[in-house]
Amino acid sequence: MKVIRDAKELPRASDIAFVPTMGALHAGHQSLIRRARQLTENVLVSAYINPLQFENKSDLANYPKTPLNDEELASEAGATYLWFPNENDLYPTGISEISAGEIGQKFEGASRTGHFNGVVTVVNALFSAVQPRWALFGEKDLQQLFLIKKMSEMLHPHISIVACETVRDVDGLALSSRNVRLNPSDREAAAVISRALKSAQGESELSTKLQSLREILSSEKRFALDYAEIVDGETFEIASETTIDQRAIVAGWINGVRLIDTMSMNSSRVNVLVSP
Repeated sequence: MKVIRDAKELPRASDIAFVPTMGALHAGHQSLIRRARQLTENVLVSAYINPLQFENKSDLANYPKTPLNDEELASEAGATYLWFPNENDLYPTGISEISAGEIGQKFEGASRTGHFNGVVTVVNALFSAVQPRWALFGEKDLQQLFLIKKMSEMLHPHISIVACETVRDVDGLALSSRNVRLNPSDREAAAVISRALKSAQGESELSTKLQSLREILSSEKRFALDYAEIVDGETFEIASETTIDQRAIVAGWINGVRLIDTMSMNSSRVNVLVSP
């Protein structure tokens, strides 16, 4: 695997599969890399902590940084290139912010002002620099995935966005770089999220799905709920009983650590993997 620290060294192949990350790689990222490897031998991973998507300066300062471990995990999973970009690489003529639009102001966007503007801005810059054929993202950040797809359709229609299933630990917690900030008691409390999602998935009616989801989340006093909703995966509007692609989305805090998760409410679909 080649480590790239200068954008001038980026490969110019026509069949690059791109996995953008903020570093602090884990098994979830590795699953994206392995999926990319199924598409092509030219797998490029980026590791860049994007200041534009942090409305909270302390959250940015506390975001884990593990570059040596990133190199090891990326190589182990089959990455061909690992790029550590800097701001000049991404914005050689200065930052021109992109709006995430109305959907970017809902749910996660309502709680994190400007967050999704920062996400689509940096992903646009990364896409412009790499020019991949495919770009892979996890479904856990479902609203982010939705907005990146919309941005890419407008600005990078030649790139295929590949959505990959959420990877979970054995306790059901969706893998996230933030999980390292959870102590054992926090981890125990965090299990309520996947438990609530699975319970909601097992209900037959939309109203009972939502009721079950919120009741179970509220039963864990250590979890400070931000939102729990069921949306239409195609539009990201609030779902109705006739919505075909019903997706539950959840966000909240445990001991100051923000956690998000999602799960299909179509019981016939198994959309999770278990981390080894």
